[in-house]
Amino acid sequence: MNFKKFLIPLGILVLCFAAWRAMGWQGLFAVGGGLLMWALLHFTRLMNVMSKASKRPLGYVGSAVMLNAKLREGVNLMYVVALTRSLGEPLTPEGTDPERYRWTDGTQSHVTCEFRGGRLVQWELVRPSPAEPSFAEPSTTEPPAALPDAPDARR
Repeated sequence: MNFKKFLIPLGILVLCFAAWRAMGWQGLFAVGGGLLMWALLHFTRLMNVMSKASKRPLGYVGSAVMLNAKLREGVNLMYVVALTRSLGEPLTPEGTDPERYRWTDGTQSHVTCEFRGGRLVQWELVRPSPAEPSFAEPSTTEPPAALPDAPDARR
């Protein structure tokens, strides 16, 4: 059970009551100002993260391997978006639980993250196999062709 749903509002009520008992309206206004500042700090962080994410392609990350190394279980989606500076490519329909998102880098490596209740529960890094070289190996039986003489540029 998630006790944060009950403990945070209960803590706010206890704090308001204690401020009222200690200083009356002034204490209540001080607690209200502190709570407003706390809410504005969270709102500002959310807006900064979303502003940075809006400037990058959907589902893109600089390095999927580094993202995989920085992830840990229990972080929220906003933390992952802040790490990648990009919104993830949704793999599940909107409103379903668990939610799955994918971030891909330039080498086509990708990290698929699964969120339950807004928290990261598992993730998987997939790296493509190295491609075979597309050039042909030079033959050792034939000597390389001689290059034609370059025209003299001093004339």
